Amino acid sequence: MIPLDDARPDPDALLAQVQAQERKATRGKLRIYFGASAGVGKTYAMLSAARKLQAAGQPVLVGVIETHGRSETAALVEGLPVLPLRAVAYRDKILNEFDIDAALAQRPPLILIDELAHSNAPGSRHPKRWQDVEELLEAGIDVYSTVNVQHLESLNDVVGGITGIQVNETVPDTVFDAADEVVLVDIPADELLARLKGGKVYHAQQAERAARNFFRKGNLIALRELALRRTADRIEDDVRAYRVEQSIDTIWKTGASVLALVGPRPGSEQVVRSAARLAGQLGTEWHAIYVETPALQRLPAHERERILRTLKLAQDLGASTAVLSGSDIAAAAADYARGHNLSKITIGRSHSSWPWRRAHSRRLAAHAPDVDLIEVSVSEREAAPRTLAPTDEEEDARATKVRATGYAVAAAASVGMALLATPLLPYFDLANIAMLFLLVVLLVAVRYGRGPSVLATCVGVACFDFFFVAPRFSFAVSDLQYIITFGVMLAVGLITGHLTAGLRFQARIASHREARARALFEYARELSGALQTEQVFDTTARFLQATFNAKATLLVPDNDGRLHLPPGAGTPAALDQGVAQWAFDHAERAGLGTDTLPASALYYMPLVAPMRTRGVLAIEPVQRRWILIPEQRQHLETFAALAAIALERVHYVEVAQEALVNMESERLRNSLLAAVSHDLRTPLTALVGLSESLAQSRPPLAASQADMARSLHEEALRMSALVANLLDMARIESGGLKFNLQWQPLEEVVGSALRASRLALAGHKVSTQLARELPLLRFDAVLVERVLCNLLENAAKYTPEGSSIVIYAVQRGEFARVMVYDNGPGLPRGREEAIFEKFTRGEKESAKPGVGLGLAICRAIVEAHGGTIAADKSPLGGAAVVFTLPVGTPPQVPEIEE
Repeated sequence: MIPLDDARPDPDALLAQVQAQERKATRGKLRIYFGASAGVGKTYAMLSAARKLQAAGQPVLVGVIETHGRSETAALVEGLPVLPLRAVAYRDKILNEFDIDAALAQRPPLILIDELAHSNAPGSRHPKRWQDVEELLEAGIDVYSTVNVQHLESLNDVVGGITGIQVNETVPDTVFDAADEVVLVDIPADELLARLKGGKVYHAQQAERAARNFFRKGNLIALRELALRRTADRIEDDVRAYRVEQSIDTIWKTGASVLALVGPRPGSEQVVRSAARLAGQLGTEWHAIYVETPALQRLPAHERERILRTLKLAQDLGASTAVLSGSDIAAAAADYARGHNLSKITIGRSHSSWPWRRAHSRRLAAHAPDVDLIEVSVSEREAAPRTLAPTDEEEDARATKVRATGYAVAAAASVGMALLATPLLPYFDLANIAMLFLLVVLLVAVRYGRGPSVLATCVGVACFDFFFVAPRFSFAVSDLQYIITFGVMLAVGLITGHLTAGLRFQARIASHREARARALFEYARELSGALQTEQVFDTTARFLQATFNAKATLLVPDNDGRLHLPPGAGTPAALDQGVAQWAFDHAERAGLGTDTLPASALYYMPLVAPMRTRGVLAIEPVQRRWILIPEQRQHLETFAALAAIALERVHYVEVAQEALVNMESERLRNSLLAAVSHDLRTPLTALVGLSESLAQSRPPLAASQADMARSLHEEALRMSALVANLLDMARIESGGLKFNLQWQPLEEVVGSALRASRLALAGHKVSTQLARELPLLRFDAVLVERVLCNLLENAAKYTPEGSSIVIYAVQRGEFARVMVYDNGPGLPRGREEAIFEKFTRGEKESAKPGVGLGLAICRAIVEAHGGTIAADKSPLGGAAVVFTLPVGTPPQVPEIEE
């Protein structure tokens, strides 16, 4: 039986359950009619259920039904209210789709939505029909729907491998598992083929093609098995949830889950292997546990290691393993089986005729009468001798010494109590002296456990008889009543020692668990304040040393993914960099206690964070066996997960700091550019004006002087344009640039840009290809003209004289697409994106003027207008820059009546 305290429900779990029930109460109910393939009768069953509800007075609305020409199905639709479908235009066709807005407006209590995996036509609110159903459920509307097994996402590739046909329309398994009800509609393969042949699934021509491909008998049998298994899995989850909700502790044999009970004697490997074979034959999950009692804690080190190796074997064979603590093996195993609803327990059967060898089977049958016990024949031969590691031999020696000390102290304490109490005999009654001996038993049990307490009980009874019962100093008894006294003393001493030792064992286990939880809490608290990798390393090494008595080394990757030690960290002698790198690259454990290089002295655990693997934790335990303990590994994995998250947080802290520095540098640079550009603009304007006046002065200058004046004017204009670009870039990035958005034709801006760039375009062949149906666009004409001027000047700058430059514009959907391309040498390969960065030029070392701001300004202006800009290969073989502007909806111009 389960103690009342253990059966009491968790208040937090009850609160979460109540909140989930409240959310579920406001949500609609989903029933899925599930089948192996088309034609099994899912839609027919759904319509039949709907008609019964309608006959009972419940309103039903048909949202969408696919009859596929089946007269029986169409007949069931008659008489039911049908929601009109919504017409959607797609590729010169009109498609009829489910109208979710009309369904939400009517809000029927129940709506029928056929083919849950259907893909909606482009332009619908949701791309998938199951998303429409989710919205209806959130609105509180109940939904009946249908789905085939091949449409489940997790089984899509399995079905494709069986049938050779890949199904593109799928439903996430979470939708299927979250359904309130799943109704399996099933018929044999032969009957389905007969329906197909009779034209009850598809039309004759389509049915003939289906029979040659998807509807082969082997395919249908396999799909039927998949559907049955998937439904069984779903029902198993429902049963488990119901048992938890109702706090049911008896075992329901709805499944065939297996529990292997690992014992301390040799031969447990046979029990594990038999359980694995049985679970494989039944196609079910299985568990393996080892119950450690106070007596089993005193096993030699090599025997405990053999037990842990057996658990590791079970884990490798696919079992869920656990080490339980308790004083009664049968009760602990029965409670575990009951908690996990395991209906079969495999245990080892000894060939010995001694009755206590079979006690566990009888006790297990008594504790779990509703469990099937399977006894596995095991050999009584001892395992082959094994050379113990030095640490194991030392531990065995220490354990033997501790046990011998406990027995010696127990005997000496009883004899000492007899000697101390002898002078008190004239003053104390014999009953009080007997209490003193029981006190010795109690103290010995608290300090040394059950075995020494038994010895203290026996020696105490003997000393009481020898020193205090007449005739004294002999074991003869003059009064037979003292025989009862001796028996009661012995029984009380044994029971007291047993209970005290059990409480001592439970207290020690609770203390260990509390220590692990406290260490985990303190470790998480210290990691929360770590801002450097070195802090994470020091904290991890210190806590692992204190918690697990193991030396830890943290290896972190560089930018190339190669592991290295943090600065100042020592290198352990047994550290293998290659094994650590393998664990990091494959995100799998390696080394001691694993299947990869198990002879290694270190245990390598990858630190897998949510985004990526952040390093490897190399652990060198003092005692090798604790790595094999499942609870220790789980505890260690929790430490590793916290370390990985801390390393990822430190990484992003560094990224944030670097981004902050870059932002501040960018802000200072923009401020400097704005200040310098503004101060340079005034003298440059004067220089441009003076140079122009000098070139046009009267009387005219000499030819050489006129050339110099023109050169001075051109260079002054170029310098003024550079300063203007710098100032515009600073204004754009600071948000100080104001837009004058107007509806206007693109052709006018193209013309003004060509006029403004005529000097730069001299010697090039420039043409325009503007679509006639271009609509009015809403943009800032001055800024878009700047974009076109920069693109034209770039094209002229990086192409030889005589090259062709084309301005092309056309409307594509909701955007106008403008392209400036040429037939020059083109862009450097791989720099299509880099050329839009500030102070980046198409040619890093070039005599061509410019500071690399033109395309950066173009990107800023275009993106501010809601468009995009990118570089590509020209249709003429050179370079092309394409940008888009949103079309929008131009205002209607009112007509003027004459």
